Amino acid sequence: MKPQGMRRDLLWALMALLFIGLLPVLVKSPIVIDFVIRLAAFGIFATSLNLLVGYGGMVSFGHAMFFGGGAYAFALTLQKLSWSIPAAMLVAIVFSALLAFVVGAICVRLKEIYFSFLSLAFQMLLHSIIITWTSLTGGDQGLMGGIPRPPILGLNLADPQHLYAFSATLAVLCLLLMRYVLQSPYGFTLRMVRDNPERARFLGINVWRVKLYAFMLAGVFASIGGVVMALFVSGAFPDFAYWSMSGEAVFMIMMGGVHVFLGPLLGAGLLLMFNDVITRTTEYHGLALGVVVLLFALGFRKGVLDFVLQQWQRRSASS
Repeated sequence: MKPQGMRRDLLWALMALLFIGLLPVLVKSPIVIDFVIRLAAFGIFATSLNLLVGYGGMVSFGHAMFFGGGAYAFALTLQKLSWSIPAAMLVAIVFSALLAFVVGAICVRLKEIYFSFLSLAFQMLLHSIIITWTSLTGGDQGLMGGIPRPPILGLNLADPQHLYAFSATLAVLCLLLMRYVLQSPYGFTLRMVRDNPERARFLGINVWRVKLYAFMLAGVFASIGGVVMALFVSGAFPDFAYWSMSGEAVFMIMMGGVHVFLGPLLGAGLLLMFNDVITRTTEYHGLALGVVVLLFALGFRKGVLDFVLQQWQRRSASS
């Protein structure tokens, strides 16, 4: 990344942290605090998926295996072993990295639809293990009894205000790290592999290795999103690793934008907002949400930020 671009991204990150600090002062509603915590979890999750979809050209239908796997690894470490939160997070990251290595080593060799559905198959395998291993995971009831939340850096994560500060700050740091990866030489190599893998091979690039690293990075960041969600709900549930969770992440990317870095974050916010509004106003939740997603797809024909970027470029070219 160029020094100028790095300074710009750091400035945006500092502004985001300042906003995070001011928001509880300006808005004292617990609904807003809860929304930001969920947005942190799903924003990390959706952006990590876009590492594969938008920048790697790999559409994964099974990305929730890392979101759910990270949530369970983190929650079980706290509940069964009573380790510290940083140690439990490290366990979740290592578990997801190893899982991504095993699954990715197989999946990234395949092309397009085969990659998509094999990743889905591995996700459903993990979901089946969660459902059937009742003695460890709680089965279809999820991990019950809550999880301990020992203090970290003076923060009591049982307090919603402290959890808000921790989750939002963690989200900013994760987004900054993903941005750095995408603006590094590796990120540009990943784009080259997406656009023309044959030329990349001709230039001596190990395409399989580049894709595998992207798969592992995406899995690790998705697991951090799962950690935030596990802290929010004080546990973990099979739905975290179900195919519908992967589908929601794909919807977030579609709604926010694939080709703009913050598109998935915007899409996560929009989908969460629509979910909250629709569940309060109608019992036909799935139908109403499907209509909203369809309207976005037909109206913009791309993500919101992709549409805005396209219009901006057109105006700049014509002026």
